[in-house]
Amino acid sequence: MANKQPNVLFVMTDQQRGDCVGALGNPEIYTPNMDRLVARGASFTNGYSTCPVCVPARYTIRTGCEPPTTAIYQNQRQAPVDGQPASMTDRCGPYLAQRMQTLGYRTFGIGKFHSAPWDEELGYDVHLHSEELYGSPDQRSRDAFASFITREHPAYDFVEGLMGERTEMYYMPQMSPMPAEATVEGWAATQAVEQIERTDDDKPYFGFVSFVGPHPPLAPPIPFNRLYDPDRMRNPIRGDVSIDLMDEQLRWMNHAIFADDINDSLARVIRARYYGELTYIDHCLGQILDAVEARDDAENTVIVFYSDHGDHLGDHHAWQKESFFDASARVPFMVSWPDQIAADDRRDELVCLTDLFGIATTVAGKPELREGVDVFGGLGGTARPRSELIGYYGTPGSRQFKIMVRDAEWKYIYFANGGYEQLFNLREDPHELKQRVNSDRSVADRLRNVATKAVDRVNANRALDGGTLKALPYENRPLRRIYQFDRSRGISGFPEHPKDVLSNFDFS
Repeated sequence: MANKQPNVLFVMTDQQRGDCVGALGNPEIYTPNMDRLVARGASFTNGYSTCPVCVPARYTIRTGCEPPTTAIYQNQRQAPVDGQPASMTDRCGPYLAQRMQTLGYRTFGIGKFHSAPWDEELGYDVHLHSEELYGSPDQRSRDAFASFITREHPAYDFVEGLMGERTEMYYMPQMSPMPAEATVEGWAATQAVEQIERTDDDKPYFGFVSFVGPHPPLAPPIPFNRLYDPDRMRNPIRGDVSIDLMDEQLRWMNHAIFADDINDSLARVIRARYYGELTYIDHCLGQILDAVEARDDAENTVIVFYSDHGDHLGDHHAWQKESFFDASARVPFMVSWPDQIAADDRRDELVCLTDLFGIATTVAGKPELREGVDVFGGLGGTARPRSELIGYYGTPGSRQFKIMVRDAEWKYIYFANGGYEQLFNLREDPHELKQRVNSDRSVADRLRNVATKAVDRVNANRALDGGTLKALPYENRPLRRIYQFDRSRGISGFPEHPKDVLSNFDFS
């Protein structure tokens, strides 16, 4: 390693599919700055989120631990079980930014953190939030991005959904009400550049920049809202509906976000806006990369680019995330360090968000892998890559629990709700359309045994019944909608009658 500790910059998107980087094989999308990162180092085409939804994925990143240790398997933060320490850091160890502070780093974190509580102390010397939703006037007043709008762009302070309208508009194509420089992505890039350009101390920096997009609502600013012709977009890729929607969570989520009957023409428009969001984020990423490269220590700066999970975008009859189909669980995963890593190196090892803790601490000089693997050792040939990757979702012992085992060729998924199984050969069937459980029972049994052993530990062992994976009688949950209005303005849902709003609204 170089004598001086390298800078470490984590750049994260929210809900970016693993197949949405131009240089990695998507000819439809324009991502010149993500392509710069591909050229700058190693790209892992089998990068996964092992719990593909916002909150658990982010705790995996900041702890280096999987859901059985964090005790978070869904977006709701859950209590640990008897035998586990009550505190997250007592269960897992200090958060990543806290650890990097002790290793001599100046730390800054910018963007979406989705911690619980929202203002949890995570270890950043500079901690600037841009959370998607505001639960109270106090939270909106203390959110760095919302405060920026109030202070610097008061003409837009009336906007209730600063990142776009949610609820029934979640998957309706939109345009940002703000110009590009005033949106949350533009703000995050500007703040990141300011931190990267700092020269008031001689410490290396550990930076975490977390973009809100392309998480819906899909509301790119002008001109990014009109870069992609929907007629050039592909239709969703669907298999047999009984296989696609074997996971009850998908049907439930489709209804919850008003996406239960999106047709192909609308799906193509949505994909066009999704790509527009990504090209806008790519534009903002370019500003950050330019700031890194303007420094004398650019070659000794490690940049890791990834996402917390993907988005079905209509594939498999589904929208949103929270499944183990690749559309939901596979993410971009690029690691670059010009002083140490060969340029434009394409890799197929199984890596995941749990490995990020080890990447940062290895660079800092004191490797701490926790529950991840040695990614740099894999790149250098001194460590064996993982043979299987395990994914968890849903409270163990509940109907929502499911587990994935992915090896070099196969993917096995088990659902507690009904005791159903899926098996796909990803080399022969990359779109996961052909169910192989019956035709390749020996493979399914082998991977099921791996899954059973993976949950034979504190917390996760609630998923076992008599030494095997617990199966519960299949049930569909009652369908309900998710309403996400601006609670900081006192709005929690639709009115019983339009006059209930109009009679009290201030039109002045």
